[in-house]
This record gives sequence, C-alpha cells and structure tokens, in this order.
Amino acid sequence: MRRLLCFVAAMVVLAAAGAHAQPYPSKPITIVVPFSAGGPTDTLARIMADRMSRTLGQTVLVDNTTGAAGTVGVGRVARAPADGYTIGIGHWSTHVVNGAVYKLNYDLLNDFAPVALFASNPQLLVAKKAVAAKDLKELVSWIKDNPDKVTVGTAGVGAASHVSGVYFAQKISGKVQFIPYRGAAPAMQDLVAGQIDIMFDQAANSLPQVRADKIKAYAVTAKTRLAAAPEIPTVDEAGLPGLYISVWHGLWLPKGTPNDIVAKLNAAVVEALADSTVREKFATLGQEIPPPAQQTPEALFAYHKAEIDLWWPLIKAAGIKVE
Repeated sequence: MRRLLCFVAAMVVLAAAGAHAQPYPSKPITIVVPFSAGGPTDTLARIMADRMSRTLGQTVLVDNTTGAAGTVGVGRVARAPADGYTIGIGHWSTHVVNGAVYKLNYDLLNDFAPVALFASNPQLLVAKKAVAAKDLKELVSWIKDNPDKVTVGTAGVGAASHVSGVYFAQKISGKVQFIPYRGAAPAMQDLVAGQIDIMFDQAANSLPQVRADKIKAYAVTAKTRLAAAPEIPTVDEAGLPGLYISVWHGLWLPKGTPNDIVAKLNAAVVEALADSTVREKFATLGQEIPPPAQQTPEALFAYHKAEIDLWWPLIKAAGIKVE
C-alpha cells in the first residue's frame, strides 16, 4: 500500500512538473478590453490579437469587461494569475486619469508588468450632423449662448472623452451637460442618432463616421494634423490653442509574470507593429505607432510614469472626480 501511495505521489509530481515545463504559450491567451465591443480600444485589441496569434501559435481572444470607466477590466487583470494568459489593454484614461479620479484597489504602476506601448492618437472634437456651427469658433459661441443645454457624450466619468470635455469647457468658460456611457461605442451610436450634441473621441472611433458624413469634425487635439485626416484642422488652427490631449495605448500583464513570458509577448507586439497590414490599419484609424526604441517594456513604464506625473496634478486641480 505504501509503495502504491508513493508511486501515485510521484506521478502527481511528475505531471505537475510536466505541465509547468510546457512551452509558453500552450493554450489560448485573452486580452481583456475594459470597454465595450466596437469602441476604439476594442478595435485596436482585435487588430493586435489577430496578428499576435500568428506569431505566438495560439489563439489570442478578446474579452470585453466593462464598467466604471475601465476600472473593472483593469482590476480583473491585476487579480489574474501571473502566467501570461491574461493580458490587459489600456490607455491614457484607464492607466493615468483613473488613478486621479477613482479610489483604486490596485496600483497603476506597481501592480502590472508592462509589455509594450503600441499606439497613440489625439482626440477629435465631433458633433451631430444637426449642429449648425460651421467651424470651432461658431461651435464655441453656440455653447456659450446655450449654457447647460449642450450635451457632451463621454465613455464614463474620468474617461479620456470626459477629461477632454471638462478641459474644453474650462478653456472656453462654457457650461455643458455631460452624458456618461459604458464606453465610446454606445456614445458614438447616440451621437450619430442625434441624441447628444458633441463628443471628444479617438480618431479610431470617429473617423469612419466622419468619412460616412454621419457626424461633423471640428478639430484635432494636437499641434499637427492627422495624416489619416489632413482636412481636419488642429485646435490651434481652429482657434482654441493649447487643447492638446493624446490617447496612447499599451499592453500590461499582472505583476510577477516571468520575464521570459513578458519578452515573448513583447516580441509578438513588435512583430505585429512591423507588419505592413497592421500599420495600414492603424494609419487608417489615425493611430501613430511609436518607434522601435519606444516599444520595449522599460519604455512603456517610463512613459507611463511620466504621464502620471504630468496629468495627476492637472486633473486634481481641475476638480475632475467621481461623484
């Protein structure tokens, strides 16, 4: 009996060792998108997942875990096993702004292992077709003439669209009514339907609607025009200088993920970003790909920290917070 028990114990140990020794990845990987399907972050996640699957030899799935301006999905990644099978995608709002406006149960810098910075783009100021203003100056005048009546759609309290809207209202000394949604996609649906008036949104989400002539674009929140939409003026050109906000995207793993797994996933990202098809899709969406030197885990961590150091004082001074 003792020999039998020893044999069974040995088999269990060997089986566990064999499972641990399996090369990574040995099963499908999930990218957790903290926003609704169809939005800009979801779109980028699906482009990356498709290309990374080819490099990794395993299916990379996309799972939308929404709520509280992305904090629910990011929290899920923070609590996931550090085995490389749960990746979080996030951006300036989820990984910078949320730390200034929410009381989080995770540390944005220290509870995650950075993988790579892979895209960035400024916001577009867009409006429903029925808005009569021909340019940004006329839009600002209309907002000022209708205090608390103009509705601004957001992807949630503290989302990039919300911070941009608050910053905009402060810059023009105007009063608007913010309408929060569970992501950019449903907010855009209501903008197209004419249920809300204006919105600050990522080009990835807005440009297809602008090109389809379903909404109007007034300005891009950057110093230079978008290569994908050179007809849209910058905020400087449109008469509101200095309203600069860029929404960048990155990938993170739970803290403690082995370095070799981080390196393998980073290599898959780098290979994806070098792919001409991926680059073409990103360009169409108004996304800028960082240079190779900025695609490392170390570069993402440094950039992430610098953004927190820059924006947290500004956001807190502006009084942007969850009510």
